[in-house]
Amino acid sequence: METHCQLDQFKVLYQDDVLVAIHKPAGLLVHRSPIDRHETQFAVQMTRDQINQKVYPLHRLDKATSGLLLFALDPETARLMGKQFETHSIQKNYLAICRGWTPEYGEINHALKHKLDKLADRHTQTNKPPQEAITDFERLATTEVMQKIGKYESQRYSLLNLMPKTGRKHQLRRHLNHISYPIIGDVKYGDRHHNHFFNTWLKQHRLYLAATGLTFNHPQTDQRITLNAPLEASYQIAIQNLSWEKEAADYIHDS
Repeated sequence: METHCQLDQFKVLYQDDVLVAIHKPAGLLVHRSPIDRHETQFAVQMTRDQINQKVYPLHRLDKATSGLLLFALDPETARLMGKQFETHSIQKNYLAICRGWTPEYGEINHALKHKLDKLADRHTQTNKPPQEAITDFERLATTEVMQKIGKYESQRYSLLNLMPKTGRKHQLRRHLNHISYPIIGDVKYGDRHHNHFFNTWLKQHRLYLAATGLTFNHPQTDQRITLNAPLEASYQIAIQNLSWEKEAADYIHDS
């Protein structure tokens, strides 16, 4: 089941002479992909059309992930920002709703084997060794919902601030699944019983993972700046139903 893309949640959040940041809705591809040939809308195209200027993607978000996406406006800026991404000097923050009560904070240091797309990477070699992958996390809130799933009469959930130190494919989703706290709504690595419960309970289907912040050195001034993106409406519905408005106040803004 696909996450429905709410294109009205697309928004330019920041723009200067060399950078532009947008809010990418869940369900929107960053750029054209052979895996989703039927898609006709892409973040690159929408951003270009919105600001009437060519944009250069600096990083990716999974189709199902919503949130902050940064572009350069010229090749030299793309090169300079690319160096910061390569050296992991950019701080990234994500918000996730997970099954279970996680520790209050921790580091997930678990190497990940390079994952290939059957179509996009069909000519790529697959014998690479696992790549280093590190994710820090802090727990912002917990709750318990009275709902029977399997042998348990109630279900526990955590709200996490995730801070990946590396940028492997599906890193956050794979890491949370690895420590047995899968992200709700993750149809590939998650728990289908809890995914189904949220779909039925909230009457919406989405991955509860959002890119909420980026901190980096501006390529022109070298000043350290932070950009933030509010949670889109569908994510806020879950926050409200889990009674986490206070703990998630920094992530909820009128859009």
